[in-house]
Amino acid sequence: MKKLVVIIFIISLSSLYAGDVGLGIILGEPTGLSLKVWQSESVAYDAAAAWSMGDEGALHIHADILHHNYSMISNNFPIHYGIGARARLEDDPKIGIRIPVGMGYRFQQMPIGTFIELVPVLDLMPETSFGFNGAIGFRYYF
Repeated sequence: MKKLVVIIFIISLSSLYAGDVGLGIILGEPTGLSLKVWQSESVAYDAAAAWSMGDEGALHIHADILHHNYSMISNNFPIHYGIGARARLEDDPKIGIRIPVGMGYRFQQMPIGTFIELVPVLDLMPETSFGFNGAIGFRYYF
């Protein structure tokens, strides 16, 4: 089951390619690999395959669609917000909804970006529960 979820996740992400892709790390809850694929100047898809440290630890996979607002603070620090899904693959897997909110910065002279975000999470299966994820991250764009 876990392998099937990972394969579907990778195939889904590969179909989103638009030419501006960032690959890097996410540190916090969860910690692992991060991917961002831009579709336009203000819309991007974000995903991670990471290790969740909560409780007994588990593989955490998420994918979000994000909208970026460049006028709230400045053009250099866009605020992003969106919605997505997550799966926490443990003995009793959890599936839920994510509502990421954060801020990023992309260096002008280098293909590097950073971000910070706080994410309310509503798990729907196997039972309903509410929590938060939060992280900082770094990506290399190619």
